Amino acid sequence: MSRYTGSVYRKARRFGFSVSETGKELAKRTNIPGQHGANRQKKLSNYGAQLQEKQKVRFMYGLTEKQFHKTFVEAGKLKGVHGEDFLKLLESRLDNLVYRIGFATTRRAARQLVNHGHITVNSRKVDIPSYRCKPGDVIAVKESDRELAVIKAALEARQNRVEFVTFDEKKMAGTYVRYPERSELNADINESFIVEFYNR
Repeated sequence: MSRYTGSVYRKARRFGFSVSETGKELAKRTNIPGQHGANRQKKLSNYGAQLQEKQKVRFMYGLTEKQFHKTFVEAGKLKGVHGEDFLKLLESRLDNLVYRIGFATTRRAARQLVNHGHITVNSRKVDIPSYRCKPGDVIAVKESDRELAVIKAALEARQNRVEFVTFDEKKMAGTYVRYPERSELNADINESFIVEFYNR
């Protein structure tokens, strides 16, 4: 399945889940999209609930099904809890960290910055959004691109950052300090449903 490029707000309302983690998508309307959305009741089987959980997390990080499943398999080879390791790998993607640091207002915009070659990792240009960063990696905006209006606007709009990244305003660089703790990630995600979905 190809990557979804439609309305983020529509998908957020469909899942009843803020994809941007800001709550903006559900601020005005929370009902399911469509003509009869307000009157439709959610009656999900166990499979349906697992599928919906998988889809909302996949959509949140902007991955194709192939990428998502590949990451899930890789997480299963680690020694920790499968679901938590899976989320850690998703958070370690370069496009996600560009978003977390504040160089972009959305993960979709962060992916575009990486694709267009505006981002460096440890002083080397990396244009692969799925590049997996390790704790200690320094993620920065290329020196020639530091005056880009879209990056400046995103940094000004960023109100707070997660604790597993730090930001140096003078160097326009962020550091991936450590892997995130489960308590620092979205509490509305039930990763055990995703594990059950793929292991059924």
